[in-house]
Parts: sequence; C-alpha cells; structure tokens
Amino acid sequence: MTESAGIELTVHSAEKRDAGRGIARLPEAARRRLGVLSGDAILLEGDRTTVAKLWPARAGVPDDAVLVDAGTRANAGVAVGDTVRVRTASLTDAESITLSAPAGVDVDRDSSRRELRRALDGRPLRVGDRVRVESLATDGFVVRETRPEGTVRVVEATDLRVIGGGGGVSGVDSATDDRDAADRAVDAADRPSDSEGRPTTGVTYEDIGGLDDELDLVREMIELPLAEPELFTRLGVDPPKGVLLYGPPGTGKTLIARAVANEVDATFISVSGPEIVSKYKGDSEERLRRVFERAREDAPSIVFFDEIDSVAPKREDGGGMEDRIVGQLLSLMDGLEARGEVIVIGATNRVDDLDPALRRGGRFDREIEIGVPGEKGRREILDVHTRRMPMTDDVDLDRLAARTHGFVGADLESLVTEAAMSALRRARREGTATDDIAVTRDDFEAAMAAVDPSAMREYVSEAPTEGFESVGGLDDTKATLERAVTWPLTYGPLFEAADADPPSGVLLYGPPGTGKTLIARAVAAESGVNFVRVQGPELLDRYVGESEKAVREVFDRARQTAPAIVFFDEIDAVATDRDAGGAGSEVTERVVSQLLTEFDAVADNPNLIVLAATNRKDALDPALLRAGRLESHVEVPGPDEAARRAILDVHTRAKPLADDVDLDDVAARTDGYSGADLAAVCREAAMLAVRSVADAYPGAEANEHTDEVALTAAHFETALDAVAPSLG
Repeated sequence: MTESAGIELTVHSAEKRDAGRGIARLPEAARRRLGVLSGDAILLEGDRTTVAKLWPARAGVPDDAVLVDAGTRANAGVAVGDTVRVRTASLTDAESITLSAPAGVDVDRDSSRRELRRALDGRPLRVGDRVRVESLATDGFVVRETRPEGTVRVVEATDLRVIGGGGGVSGVDSATDDRDAADRAVDAADRPSDSEGRPTTGVTYEDIGGLDDELDLVREMIELPLAEPELFTRLGVDPPKGVLLYGPPGTGKTLIARAVANEVDATFISVSGPEIVSKYKGDSEERLRRVFERAREDAPSIVFFDEIDSVAPKREDGGGMEDRIVGQLLSLMDGLEARGEVIVIGATNRVDDLDPALRRGGRFDREIEIGVPGEKGRREILDVHTRRMPMTDDVDLDRLAARTHGFVGADLESLVTEAAMSALRRARREGTATDDIAVTRDDFEAAMAAVDPSAMREYVSEAPTEGFESVGGLDDTKATLERAVTWPLTYGPLFEAADADPPSGVLLYGPPGTGKTLIARAVAAESGVNFVRVQGPELLDRYVGESEKAVREVFDRARQTAPAIVFFDEIDAVATDRDAGGAGSEVTERVVSQLLTEFDAVADNPNLIVLAATNRKDALDPALLRAGRLESHVEVPGPDEAARRAILDVHTRAKPLADDVDLDDVAARTDGYSGADLAAVCREAAMLAVRSVADAYPGAEANEHTDEVALTAAHFETALDAVAPSLG
C-alpha cells in the first residue's frame, strides 16, 4: 500500500474499551476518502508522527473526526480538539523490536512477558512510540529500535526485547543477550520519554466513564487557560482560577482532575487536609504558601484540593486555626500571578459546608456537579473496568448496567473486582489453569449480592427489580400510578408539547397489608429509575434541627440520583396535622414545614417524583395534600374476590400445587383477607408441605425426597385456620 497525501481530521477521545489498544476509529466518509479498509495501518501526523490500526467508528461520529486514545494522542503530540493529518502507511512484519521499560517493572517474570506479548500482538509501531500496558505499569514502554526500520507490525515471530525496568536486557521470547544492541537501541530513540519531562498521573479521558458532559465543562475551564492563555488576553478577561467539583463520594471527582492534568501536560499537585493542618500556629499557612510557590515554579500546574471542605470549612465566630487556613487560601487564590498557568481544583461531597467566600467569581469560578451516573453512564463505566477482563458470552453488561440503580463509579469498580475474585475462588477450587480463567454471569450475580450502591445506601436496601407482574389485582391503581409516575418520566417531550405538568406527588392510602409499599416498588421497577425509600420514623431526631436536616439530605440525595422516585413509607409518622398539637408537636411542625418546602421544589424538577404511603390519611397535615404537593390521592383498597385470586396466583406461581388445590375456592373463602394475609396463607401452606415430608423420613434423608413436596388442599385448609383476616 502506498502512502497518500492524507486528510485532515479533528481529534476526539476514544471509546472506553479502546484505551491502550493503538486503535484509530474513522467514520465511513473519512475511511472512503482515505481509501483504506478496516484493519489497515494509518499514520497520524501532529507534532510527531505515529501509527495506529484503523477500525470503523460508531454511527453518529462527525465525518471530520478521528477517535484515538490518550496513548496514541501523546505519540502524535496532539490533544483532543487538535487537527491531525491522517495518511495511509506501508506496513511490514517486525523481525525484532527493542523497548525500554518503565522504572520498577520486572519483565523477567513469565507472567509479565506473556502480558507484554499479548498487549503488543498484531499492533503497528514506530520508533519513539510509547505503549501503555495497564496491567504492568502506569507509565508506558518506549519503542527504541525496530528491524526493519519504519512502520512495523508485531507478529508471532517477532523477537521482543526489553531494556531497563528491573535492569539489563530481557528477551521476551529470545535468550540472546546482546549488550551492544541495547546500547544502539537507546541511542536510536528519536524522542525523550515522558519520564524525562513532567510526571504523569496515569489517568486518561478513556479511563472516565459516564461523565462526558461534566468532562467537557471541566476541560473548557482548565484546558483552554493552560493551553491557549493568549485567547483570554485577546478578549480582555482573566482566565478562570478555580473549579469546584462536588457530588456524592465515588462519582469520579478526583479521577477527572487527574485526567485533565495528564492530558494538558501540567504539573499535578494533590493536597489533602491532614497534609496542611499543623498544631503549631502559622505552620499550616506556611505549608499552604509552599504549595502555591511550587505551583508557580512548575507552571503550568494544577493544584488539587481533595475533600476541600476539611481544609476550608465555614468560618465560625471566635476565629481559630480553620479560620486562618481559609483566610490564607483566599489570599493565595487572589494573588495568583501566573494567571492562566495555575489552576486550582477543589473536590467535596459536602459543598454546603465550604466557606462561602471561596464560592465566588475570581476564586472558584465554576461549580460542576459530578452526579450519580444513569444507565448509559454505568454501561460506559463497566466498559472501562472490564476492557482487560476475560468474560464468558453469558455476561450481559447492558443488563448489568440496567440493574445497578444508584451505583457510582467506585461501586461499579468494586462490583467488577468482586466478580473477578469470585472467578478466582472458583478457579482455585476447580484447579483451572491461569490462562483459562474467565468471569461468568454467575460471578457477577455473586458480586451483585456482595456490593451495595453507596449513592442510596442510607435510604434503600435494594433496587426494585419486580414490576407490576409481582402485584396481584389492583388494576385501577396500577393504571393511575402508571399515568402519574411512569408517563412523565417516559414521555417527557409529549408533556412539553402539551404544556402539561405531571403531578409532583402521589399519596397511596388504604388499610394495612393491601400492597402500598409493594406497588410503589413495582412502579419504580417499571419506570427503570432509582428508588429512594424512606421510613418515616428514620427522619425523627431528638436534637433541634436534625430532623429537618435529615429531610433536606433525603431530597438532596434524590436530586443527585435523578431520575428518581422518593417513597415515604408510613408518612403519617412524621407529617401529622400540626393543628392537632400533642406531645412532640414542635418537632412535627418543623418537619412538616421542611417537607412542604422540599415538595414545592420538587414541582420544578420533572425527574423527581414523590410517593407516600399511609393507612391514616385523616391524620396527615392538610397542607401536604393540596395541589402541587401530594396532589394525586390513590386508594389501595382491600382486594375483592377477583383480586384475591390474582394475588394467590402471584404467591403460588413457583410452588408445587397438588391436583386437589382449588385456588378459586380459596379466593372465595378469604373475604376480609388483605394481600399480606394471603401471602401469609401461602407461606403457611408451604411450611406445612415441607413439614409433611420432613416428618415422613428421618433426619437428612428427607432432603432426598424433594419431589414429594406438594401443597395440598388440606394444607391450605389448615393455613386458613391459622391465619386470621386483618380487614373487617
């Protein structure tokens, strides 16, 4: 294939699974203009020239774009948004390739050699290219020499040699030890390695999933001032000094800061609270000054304050060490002389605890929320963490993303790690060879049972997975809830076209045991949104202000996990009529007032819906029940005969019923039974069936007769005598 004049394209970040693979994705229009096929090698010419393997881009990628990962961008000397010339390349199979290893990497181990061979297999390379192998090192291996010279491809017969790392020369596949060849390889390198320049953070844009919009905002505030400060001079404005990232723990705030520092080739200075705080007066302020002095000396640089609320909390009356630290930080941010060359990034999950003086223009110029990822974001994060994981065909990441409500990036990383540990434990039990280990669907199921979603850990025990099929009867209630809850979340554009406002809150009321909580969970599962469940008494606290704070935190968490349903179970416990008075009425008044304030705010958020359940509707404060708050009232009545039959179907669908069981007869005889009562009847009948088999055989021998377990009419008869109806 002959080299062509090439075409100019705009650099975009790569797909998450392409990181470290030396792949460039082109849209179909660009591929045709270049006249290449999928799998061909192409040259990318920026400040330097590198080579990559061509793959097709997904639909929706602009025709003038090329998608390349951070390693390929660095090899070409370009950044996201730059223009690069793409040409066809002549490619020959490599006889030998010599690489220099990062410091501290032991390439003498068999596992390291296998991993390096696997990472380079089939990859096109040129002298000077840096190849990052995540499993071996944060920094990359640098190609020092190739035979023949030019653009080559690693094949099975290629002799891979590594210098440096653990010291000396290591043949990945060859035992030859030629010291002169190693010396020539070092001399042949046509560019310095990154280790001779700025230290890298090891994090790239491809390592961040589900935060594309937030990443664009951060890049806009940080990359432009560091890369092109003259633009701000031309506009006559000062570049931004600081960016505040806030959101729940584990959503990727620190990761974004590290990735941006790495991509813009800036010095990254990370500061945590304990490093600054000192018991000696004036020492804390001096340490802060040294941080900013280093940032000026090593500019362009990024100073990152992790958990900045611990360094700069709200200043209280009377002064103190924290007040002095906050004052020093304000002075330092105001006095930054290297405008545009030093950027301060703060990260916190308690943004309201930060001193207000920091949260203004000229200090933290923009506040960016790093929220809980949605389903699409969770899928991207899973792509990031499983891209090097061997998985069986039955692993469905789309299904996993749909099931992980409330999981932040750190939770998903833990989930993948736990699945890998499950596979490892299974492999050790079965004696599986290392190269044959693969993670299965069962491993991920085991991990799902072990990892909880941290974004909603305080308010929900599990994400609802069973929809309306798990609710027997209540057809009218289901239809009403579907219109009130599911439709606004599913058909947002239609509501906008009709200029219709969906109800902001729905009250489920009815006798105990009729299925109010069950149907609330079911509607959340049907809607496919996060479910924040709050038991009324959980909000009450004996200390003044704590109950109201708990209410605010519930709604703050719901807004972070939106789209979401906030479900208040037994709301009558915290929102009784304020005019009724009685013991604890002062606390009740404050909680109800806070609830009213939050409900009014929910009316302006189409991605947030409030559900509440009570069996004492008359006890609720009337202000909660008006339009704009809990405006839609849905009765969940005791089941009639048809509904009882449907409920019995739900609770017996997986149970072995004997031929003499007539569920129609059971439904007819259970007038006054609630859904919970019927569930208890079925449970009692099942226990009697188990007891019958257990009594028939001695000890553990009964376990060998599972095929004899059956629920008979006699079992149901006894169960009906044991379970009394709870409705009048």
